[in-house]
Amino acid sequence: MPTQPLSQKEIEDRLRELPGWSVHEDRLARNYRFEDHFAATAFVIHVAQIQQELNHHSDLTLGYDTVALAVSTHSVGGITEKDFELADRVEGIAPGHGAS
Repeated sequence: MPTQPLSQKEIEDRLRELPGWSVHEDRLARNYRFEDHFAATAFVIHVAQIQQELNHHSDLTLGYDTVALAVSTHSVGGITEKDFELADRVEGIAPGHGAS
């Protein structure tokens, strides 16, 4: 069964479970801050590993001590359960990298 975009209500309900995440330009998005560039870079590598496992990839922007992440399911033109699965996994590793 193909992945379907979530309704606005479903997205709003799921966002309540992900503090710090929002919808920006029709994508799930979050910015993280780190102690330094090395910590931010290590986080990006860890996120890349998760994305490989899920075969679902976000746009990642690495700054000196920041990482911006934005994701949607391009093949269906919207936000899907796959995007929330990725966001959940990223949230799970963020504290271990000192993210705020």
